[in-house]
Amino acid sequence: MNGPVASHRQSRAPAAGGAPRVWLISAYRAGERSQILALAEALGWPFELKELSYRKSEFRTSLFRGSDLRGIRLQQSSRLEPPWPDLVISAGMRNEPVCRWIRAQAGGQTRIVHIGRPWATPERFDLVITTPQYRLPEHPRVLQNSATLHRVTATRLAEAARVWEPEFADLPGPRIAVILGGNSGPYTLGPKAAAGIARQVNRMAQQRGGSLLVSSSARTPARALSAFERQVSVPCFLYRWRPDDSANPYFGMLAVGDELVVTADSVSMLSEACATGKPVYMAALGGYGYPMRPGAGSEVDFRFTALTYSWLMRFGPRRLSRDIRLVQQRLLAEGRVAWLGDAFRPATASGPSDLERAVERVRQLFSSAG
Repeated sequence: MNGPVASHRQSRAPAAGGAPRVWLISAYRAGERSQILALAEALGWPFELKELSYRKSEFRTSLFRGSDLRGIRLQQSSRLEPPWPDLVISAGMRNEPVCRWIRAQAGGQTRIVHIGRPWATPERFDLVITTPQYRLPEHPRVLQNSATLHRVTATRLAEAARVWEPEFADLPGPRIAVILGGNSGPYTLGPKAAAGIARQVNRMAQQRGGSLLVSSSARTPARALSAFERQVSVPCFLYRWRPDDSANPYFGMLAVGDELVVTADSVSMLSEACATGKPVYMAALGGYGYPMRPGAGSEVDFRFTALTYSWLMRFGPRRLSRDIRLVQQRLLAEGRVAWLGDAFRPATASGPSDLERAVERVRQLFSSAG
């Protein structure tokens, strides 16, 4: 990219078929990137993916709600040039100034949809799609979903089942898929917690005469996974996460598993598990002063940064922390999950999914346009 091109604001050629022209400003965290793609795919409009290279030392623009490109390396980033988009979908604090700069070049006509927690106030966006853990106040431009957006669809699950069912054919049913996350805020997935969860799911499989399908993730500590593995005595398939692995069985486990157990530190993994429509059990982690499941006696593995995060939650500004227990409580109230060890009682009421609600709100931005 050869730098800012503010002199070309007049270029507003429509996208193919008259649909809005959409840019996705890719986020720097995998979960946020997945949410951006999920929304774009569900909208069904053509889109361009813009990858940015960030300057780690540049925070002035973000902190002071700027509108420029000082936070990115222009030569290493996707080109930002006319025709300007009608819609920008993004996430992450460092992308906010870029989105505002794009809108300025388009003469203020570009709509900005931000996913997750924004740094600027909601008035600086056309729509913010968020979840309870960020504790955003009610606002006309904020959509409060119960769970995060995701790319789990019936078609994708069916394809994953076709591929992975033969791989798991020798494992007796029911098959219990166990998805392990990792450290998050005041919560630690250490050897104690991992061993405790392993004993629970191992007993669960024994009682049912079944087996386990276990997957770690990018955040799963090696010591925790080893402690988990030592407690397993039932038939088990265990996958150790590897980056950029085309043979990652994650979606296969969601598709083939009869019941799903997810460590409750990951809102995105809980959301994806709930999208399967199967029984989902949350495995609680202990936390300093903020236990996920009060009175459950979850093992607490010491981690200094977990302790300091709990102090931040107690004494710091709310915008600097999140409380994932609020998502857990919402999912429990809606009957979409149960705690590991409790009976799963699915809700009977149904309505639009979180993704459907988000798609409808984005489409409204254009249906009401003059």
